[in-house]
Order: sequence, then structure tokens, then C-alpha cells
Amino acid sequence: MRHKTTSLAALAVLVFLQPRGAVAQDIQVLRVQGNVYMLAGPGGNTTVQAGDAGVVVVDTQTAAVSDKLLAAIRTISPKPIHYIINTGAGPDRVGGNAALAKAGPTRPNAAPIQAGLGGNTGNKTTILAHETVLNRMIANKEISPDAWPTETFFGDDTEIFFNSEGIQVLHQPAALTDGDAIVFFRRSDVIATGDLFTTTTYPVIDGQKGGSINGVIAALNKIIDLAIPDHKVQEGGTMIIPGHGRLCDEQDVIEYRDMVTIIRDRIQYMIGKGRSLDQIKAAKPTLDFDPRYGTSTGPWTTTMFIEQIYRDLSKKKQ
Repeated sequence: MRHKTTSLAALAVLVFLQPRGAVAQDIQVLRVQGNVYMLAGPGGNTTVQAGDAGVVVVDTQTAAVSDKLLAAIRTISPKPIHYIINTGAGPDRVGGNAALAKAGPTRPNAAPIQAGLGGNTGNKTTILAHETVLNRMIANKEISPDAWPTETFFGDDTEIFFNSEGIQVLHQPAALTDGDAIVFFRRSDVIATGDLFTTTTYPVIDGQKGGSINGVIAALNKIIDLAIPDHKVQEGGTMIIPGHGRLCDEQDVIEYRDMVTIIRDRIQYMIGKGRSLDQIKAAKPTLDFDPRYGTSTGPWTTTMFIEQIYRDLSKKKQ
């Protein structure tokens, strides 16, 4: 494990985290690299790609901050939002969909897309997600149909060419849920991970919605496979925008993957030895990682994380 005080990603935040015009309160705007920006707010992180053709938004945080999020996007570009991509169905991923979609190609005096730049040629903002995200949102009666994805995909991936850049949306099955995806901006060399990777908490796995610990590890390995570091010490290069927390690079994802794998293996070993769930919790398999990722309060506690892994691995053993 690495124990240094400042990574290149952290230095990038110190260097580039500067106001861009009248940045909306509580939303910080960071130019990452290429055409891609990270918008950090109380509803998590949003990724924005902006260029001559318009704007792409990955995840729209919560409905409560949608006005501030849109104001922050407008400090980057005044152009229409042509695409919203959701990496999952959580309220911190889709909450601002309806509000931001109104800033799409139908807004007054929107400039037309220039030939050759690619993009949405319809009259509405395209909200894109995996099919299972749409199904989850339809089942949630509290979510307005205005926020539902207007375009979905079934297979492993789909792609967009926008602002002269290829954008891949890669489904990660059976991870936190059955509908998670990561978004890879190929020319800018930036990956938006949604909640599959964060710097603030253990993975929030929902077994009732198709999530699994091994699926999370597989998704983290996919991110690592896509990322290419700039230095032999695995720093720089491909930048990673997590669902929550600071800007990262490949080494940060490696550390997170290793942490999740170690905890998974510890619990798997104890299950193999016939330990009960209470005995496993008493053994504190997350102890050395708890100061960074653990919590005893809130919607996702360390105990809940251990319990979910136990249920998942016990089911597989049976």
C-alpha cells in the first residue's frame, strides 16, 4: 500500500481548482484535461465535456442542487446540453436529469450543431443509460418521467462521437447494482466512474438490485485496464473522476481495488472456516481501512458492508 501525502492527482487539484467566472456556490469546477471538467458538489461529482458542438454531462447529482449545477456548467460553456449520461440510478446520479434536460437543444436561440462535429441531431436532450437504470427509475414512483433515460443500451457498451471525441459507455454488470456503467472520454483520456469508485466510502453494494462484491472488483479491474499512467510509479496519465471525492489517477484505483479485494478475501477465508456472521464482524475484517472508509452512521455503514459481503459469498458457497 502507498502512504504518501500528495499524489499527482492531488497536486492537479491544487493547481487547477480555480474559480471560472461566477461559479455557483457549493459547486467547484476543475478542468481535468482535454475537453473534460470535474464539478464537485454536495451531490457528488459530475463530469462535463464541452466543445463547439455543445455539452455532455455525466451524472446530474441531486435535484436539490440542479440550479447550482447548471450555473456551474454555464461557467464552462453557454452551449446546449445535448447528452446526459447516467452511470447508475441513484439519486446522486439522476436527481438533476429533468432540470438539466431543459437546457438542451430545445432552449431558445440554441446554436445548431456544425457539420462534422457529431452529436444529438434531435430536438431534445438525450438522456442515456443502461436499460436496467431505466427499469429502476420507472419502478421508483418518486422519479418523474421527465428524468427517465430517453435512450438505453442492452449489451456491454455503447458509444458516442461528440466534440471530435469518442465517448464509450461501458456497462459493469453485477457490481454495485446490475446497471452500473463507466464513461471513457478517449481523446481527453478521462474516465468517469460513478459510484463504482469513490475516495470516501466502502462500495455501496445493493444485493437486491443485482450487486455483488466480485462484480465490484471486476469493475475496478476494468477501470485499471483502461487507464494508462504517465510515469513508472503509476501516477498521472489517465485521470479518474470518482462518484465522490477528489480527482484520482490509476494508482488510486489500484489501492481501492486492493482494499476491497483484501476485505473480500478475509471474509471468504472466515466463511470457509465455518465462522458465523457475528464472529466475522467481531473479528473486524475492515479494521485497518476503517479510518479512511468506515463509518458507524449514515445510510451505508461498515457493518452493512461486511454483512453484504457475507451474504454474497455465503450464497455462492451454497
